[in-house]
Amino acid sequence: MADTVPYTVTGKAGDVEFRKYPAIILASVSGGPDDEMFPTLFRYITGQNRTRTQIPMTAPVITGEKIPMTSPVISGEGTMSFVMPQEYTKASPPEPLDSRITLRKVPERTIAAIRFSGISDENTVQEMTGRLLAVLEQEKITVMASPFLMRYNSPWTPGFLRRNEVGVEVSGI
Repeated sequence: MADTVPYTVTGKAGDVEFRKYPAIILASVSGGPDDEMFPTLFRYITGQNRTRTQIPMTAPVITGEKIPMTSPVISGEGTMSFVMPQEYTKASPPEPLDSRITLRKVPERTIAAIRFSGISDENTVQEMTGRLLAVLEQEKITVMASPFLMRYNSPWTPGFLRRNEVGVEVSGI
């Protein structure tokens, strides 16, 4: 089981949980299907980096989060990100050898998340995103960015055992 990014639950509204996350560093790749982006990032954490360092896998794997304009622009394709272990918030992670991988620090933030199990297919993710955003609108909570998918299990985990969440950065909580 991979380490999970720590967070503090600060409140709930129905099925939606509000969480305070610490600053994290993401290793991200954009512009391809999940079955191409995952292996690219996996090679990076298993030693295909400048120092040949093996980096422990963490959860969740994040897809769909928009990269700020200072990084490569996304044009309709997805983004997949691995969260670097907490020790890398103070020390720089190894430099990727693959130029498609970008590293960026995400400051401490508050995320609204809704959890679901099973396969995270497009229809289910859209349904859960709609439910999340409806609760936030009802509660008059400001959404700060685009929603993203967080997956906590390996692709080999049976669907009924998988933990998934749709999250979005919010303010005013």
